[in-house]
Amino acid sequence: MGYDLVIRRGIVVDGSGSPPFRADIGISGDAIKTVGDLSAEEAETVIDASGLVVAPGFIDIHNHSDLSIFEVPTADNYVLQGVTTVVVGNCGSSPAPLTDVNYEEVVKRVKREHPDVEIRWRSFAEYLKALDELRPVVNVAPLVGHGTVRSAVLGFGPESPSERDLQAMRELAREAMEAGAFGLSTGLIYIPGTFSTTEEIVEVAKVSASYGGLYATHMRNEGVRLLDSVTETVTIGLRAGIGVEISHLKASGRPSWGKVSAALRIIEDYAARGYDVSADAYPYTAASTSLATLLPRDLRGASSDEVMRRLRDPKVVKELKERLGEAVFEERYISWADIMISYSPKHREFEGMRLDRIAESLGLDPVEAVVKLLLDDELATGMVSFGMREEDVRTVVSHPLVAIGSDGSVGRFGVGKPHPRRYGTFPRVIAKYVREEKLLSLPEAVRKMTSLPARKLRLWNRGLIRPGFKADLVVFNYYSIEDTATYENPHSYPRGIRYVVVNGRVVVEAGKLVPTARAGRVLRRGFPD
Repeated sequence: MGYDLVIRRGIVVDGSGSPPFRADIGISGDAIKTVGDLSAEEAETVIDASGLVVAPGFIDIHNHSDLSIFEVPTADNYVLQGVTTVVVGNCGSSPAPLTDVNYEEVVKRVKREHPDVEIRWRSFAEYLKALDELRPVVNVAPLVGHGTVRSAVLGFGPESPSERDLQAMRELAREAMEAGAFGLSTGLIYIPGTFSTTEEIVEVAKVSASYGGLYATHMRNEGVRLLDSVTETVTIGLRAGIGVEISHLKASGRPSWGKVSAALRIIEDYAARGYDVSADAYPYTAASTSLATLLPRDLRGASSDEVMRRLRDPKVVKELKERLGEAVFEERYISWADIMISYSPKHREFEGMRLDRIAESLGLDPVEAVVKLLLDDELATGMVSFGMREEDVRTVVSHPLVAIGSDGSVGRFGVGKPHPRRYGTFPRVIAKYVREEKLLSLPEAVRKMTSLPARKLRLWNRGLIRPGFKADLVVFNYYSIEDTATYENPHSYPRGIRYVVVNGRVVVEAGKLVPTARAGRVLRRGFPD
């Protein structure tokens, strides 16, 4: 019958968790047509996968490339990991919807962190159209951020919504879901999501539920109140009638170490009773976010210009020395030496350095150093914080209800000192936890990167190697695949990924990116692609 592409003699790990088997894979157009013996068949392109593993393309269920994909549409640091789909709009933040209430502030923040990105949209549908026109290399599956929806109605302050405000939020969420969002996300340590009540979230989540969407959340607390946060999350899912995805499940800070086992038992209990409750995690002991999240939420709860005005007030800084000390040591249970600056547009010399050393070099108190960085960088400073233990990471990433997500983003090679998860998450799981430590079998690890996130998203035509499924595939050498990125040298691509296929087109060939193969699509919930 003839095929556009045949991958011959590979060891197929099909994404289901089933044992590997040898087979050829025949692809026509953007879909898998045949899995079996195709030795007598012809094809325009043939990949000899003898001795190599062929798996579904990895689906990064927790990604933050909403805007950076416009800067690097080739998504080099993800496609070279074998990632074929990224899920964006996480942690309550999506680039849309924008209204007259939040537009100016959002544009200011975007220009500080992504100066080359032009905001050409207001509605969620318009944002997706801009992504369509970009034609990225990888598929993009969007969530709508509750924080963005809230800011579009109330701004970034702590105000509680009236019933009229809630109705406006519901309507914006509805528009996003109708445009194709896969669900609603919250970021309950970030502004303005941190000001929302459980009831408010339930009401907006009900909109996502009515469209068959999911609820993904960066919970209120991942430290000493981890179990309270898991309980709130499950409560939101039950009351809204929606599937729950707990983002980057972890126990941060020494006093909370070990709590992940209890958190997983809660998840298991509800899943065993038929509720759609699951989580995702990354295979590292450090987290990464904005340095500004160290500030008390009442100080952050304003426009960025107002936050910077407050930070310039000596009285505020004096009070902050007491309050921020409590936030770091009593709430997070980490020290200044546990915080590394990952990105500082005005102080590149401090990227990769710990805050205690930065403060010492500046001759400042650590809190004063934080304030200086935030003011000089106009709040764009990024950090990596070391607060987890390896035993907990092993417990989480090996759990059958936990998918793998990087929590990273597409980025320019060589810029900043980002978390190494940006380059190494998926190969690391296979190299470290499958091949070296034998914590997981290879079929189970692949399932956690493919069919498990696909099921959560209700992407019924991806995540498995089956006839009729979209031809998103990765071909790798099991014995040489490994992550090479470190905290000291994060800009380092993994080894062992030989080929990557997106929608039937080869985008990585012999370990090298094919930059002209822009085969990715913007996926929309409920829309055929």
